[in-house]
Amino acid sequence: MKAGQFFSGKDVRIKQVQKPIPKKDEALIKVSSAGICGTDMMIFFGKHPRAEAPLIMGHEFSGIIDSINGVSDFTVGDRVVIEPTISCGKCPACEAGQMHVCQELKLIGIDMDGGFAEYVTVPINRLHRVPKELSLSVAALAEPLAVAVHTVRRSSLKIGENVAILGAGPIGLLIGMIAKLNGANNIFISDISPYRLEKAKDLGLHPINAGEKDVVDGILSYTNGKLIDTVFEVAGTETTLEQTVKLIKTQGKIVVVSVFKNRPLIDLTSMHFNEISLTTTRCYSKDDFRTAIDIMAGGKVDISAVISHQLKIEEIEKGFSLMGEPDKSLKILIQP
Repeated sequence: MKAGQFFSGKDVRIKQVQKPIPKKDEALIKVSSAGICGTDMMIFFGKHPRAEAPLIMGHEFSGIIDSINGVSDFTVGDRVVIEPTISCGKCPACEAGQMHVCQELKLIGIDMDGGFAEYVTVPINRLHRVPKELSLSVAALAEPLAVAVHTVRRSSLKIGENVAILGAGPIGLLIGMIAKLNGANNIFISDISPYRLEKAKDLGLHPINAGEKDVVDGILSYTNGKLIDTVFEVAGTETTLEQTVKLIKTQGKIVVVSVFKNRPLIDLTSMHFNEISLTTTRCYSKDDFRTAIDIMAGGKVDISAVISHQLKIEEIEKGFSLMGEPDKSLKILIQP
């Protein structure tokens, strides 16, 4: 079968590899669509601490069951989307039912071969049915949408609150969609990419071009100086982290979504005197994943708006190149 394999920094190539055979309690999936995400880019640049070459990346993907090795309610031909997290089931987090923060958490497409291939094997218990209302290409985005669902839940967002999102990549835009769905009032979103900010405007968000104006001043000019109830940091820079503290109201909440590569500085003194809550978010629970599918199937958000390209697997190198150009791309789907 064809597969897009990662070999070393900036080296992803199409190779002919052996079609996998499902082990006990696994299903063989004929992949329909697989999204390139920021984590894949980290692997691509050789900066992911766990990913080891050669590796077939791709943890956001949908497809059709080709075969099943085990007892299951699923059948050959079912359309499915894959929840890629693999938990140990034994650590304190797992025993407490918080499988998504397992101490030994692994992901399909990072710790084992994933969806940038014609076929992939996955545990049966990682499968979710795709409702008939959903195309398989849109269903592939259940994973990033689940991240947004989990993030907004972690924020305890209340109806009518003003929100700021720092970073207008796919996750930032999806957080904006879910915040809007949950009753947020004004939703501001900043970035340096005019292309992504235009997408944000189309989605009913208030875009702030960080390359043209001070983000804090720009947002507070809209609110007549009123500080923000909840701020989501989704860019992963010290600049945006500093902006969160300047934007947040007394007793407001900052939610850090980014995974910082280096230890950042943050103004804890200001946070202390204003009783600011700081929370973080990682992955999603099974319930978040199911909720994401239900939201898409119900047409409650236009998730297709974040899809900028759909490429054949032979174009995977082009896909990774486009991902490095935020003025030209958002979510890129690879379709074997």
